[in-house]
Amino acid sequence: MAVDYDLVVIGGGSGGLVVAGAAAYLNAKVALVEKERLGGDCLWYGCVPSKSLIHTSRIAYEVKHASRFGIYTNPPDIQFAEASEHVQKAITAIQPNDSPERFESLGVEVIFGSGQFTDKQTFEVNGRKLKARAFVISTGSRPSVPPIAGIEEAGYLTNEQVFSIKERPDSLAVIGGGPIGSELGQTFHRLGSQVTIISSSSHILPKDDPEAAEVVEKQLESEGVRILKQLRAERVEVVNGKKHVWAGNEEVVVDEILLSTGRTPNIDSLNLEAAGVKYGKKGVSVNAKLQTNNPRIYGCGDVIGGYQFTHVASYEAGVILPNALFFPTKKADYRVIPWATFTEPELAHVGLTEKQAKHRYGKDVYVLKQDFADVDRAQAEAATTGFAKIITRRNGEILGAHIVGDSAGELIHEVVLAMNNKLKVSAFTGMIHIYPTLAEVNSKAALELTKQKYGEKERLQSILRKFFRFRRWL
Repeated sequence: MAVDYDLVVIGGGSGGLVVAGAAAYLNAKVALVEKERLGGDCLWYGCVPSKSLIHTSRIAYEVKHASRFGIYTNPPDIQFAEASEHVQKAITAIQPNDSPERFESLGVEVIFGSGQFTDKQTFEVNGRKLKARAFVISTGSRPSVPPIAGIEEAGYLTNEQVFSIKERPDSLAVIGGGPIGSELGQTFHRLGSQVTIISSSSHILPKDDPEAAEVVEKQLESEGVRILKQLRAERVEVVNGKKHVWAGNEEVVVDEILLSTGRTPNIDSLNLEAAGVKYGKKGVSVNAKLQTNNPRIYGCGDVIGGYQFTHVASYEAGVILPNALFFPTKKADYRVIPWATFTEPELAHVGLTEKQAKHRYGKDVYVLKQDFADVDRAQAEAATTGFAKIITRRNGEILGAHIVGDSAGELIHEVVLAMNNKLKVSAFTGMIHIYPTLAEVNSKAALELTKQKYGEKERLQSILRKFFRFRRWL
């Protein structure tokens, strides 16, 4: 069959950009089709703007609480429009990396337009029929809107609008207690909004270790964020310009609503039936090689309904690249997937939780926990909230780790590296950590395995006591 391209990539988010750029670098003929603009959710509505606004709010918080370090100043005068401008500056600074010009310079043909499959080997866009040896669907996802009575009439924000508003709402209801809701709930409260988070779970951040999530929850509540748990928003009504949100017996009256209630895959307009591609509510169905049931078509990122993180989409692109261009032999390995929630304190996660590990391995599970309060650098910087928890087996195999505290998103990578390379937890105690650094929390936690195992061996303790008693008589 004659084809026009080696690879056609549909969607210019993080996964699509990685696979398109790398394929072009290998001299493959590549077309990249994007409906709106390159960069995807991460650049325009996710990682970049959220971390920029979070950073701004942390500065406001530190100024407000500077007196704890003996520094006294007036309360911060927060100009929200200027804070929002910082967000846009960050996007503008990073955007050239994802620009059409950059990818065209790499040899990628960038095509803007909304297209669809017309058969199993053809994708049509702007009246052009693109035929390729392989296709990659990387169209991402969009915010889900739950069936709340009156929500459409009342109006709401999602991550696609919240970073471009110029006026801070005086009061904000955040519906959803996951990472986005928790991060932005704390952020807007620190920037001056009265915030209520409505969570359907028994605690915020339900996919994380419950003990670690509780630390974040208590911090938010201590700052004044109101958290309603095990409740669902059922109805919204606008009365005298205010939005009234009813959740169970609770009525929350606010100026604005932010929805953070999950994601929906962007597959509606692709005409996947014509390509013979199976899909469901969670997105496109793929196998371990990230192939759909049509072996010419692959999927990566949010659209396949797995781990919805930019770094996972980029990893999946790396799996697809050799499979689509050469031979489909590489499989995705999700054994070690880290993530972090950038609240303060941060919460980072990799591998199994304590509950999952005990369910799988029973009594052969050791929980190694180290509080930040016992780390000297944390004391020096008054960053003592939180802990590191490493889950291992008796032989030192690392099953997972959960760090809640300052710089947790950075500190988790030491554990990720160890797990990727199948190192035992003793690797942390066998290396020299710079003193004083927060990274000592990992080595101190790792040392707990030796202490726990030693504490179990009463006979060994008895022998050592006798040995040293004898030595003292020599």
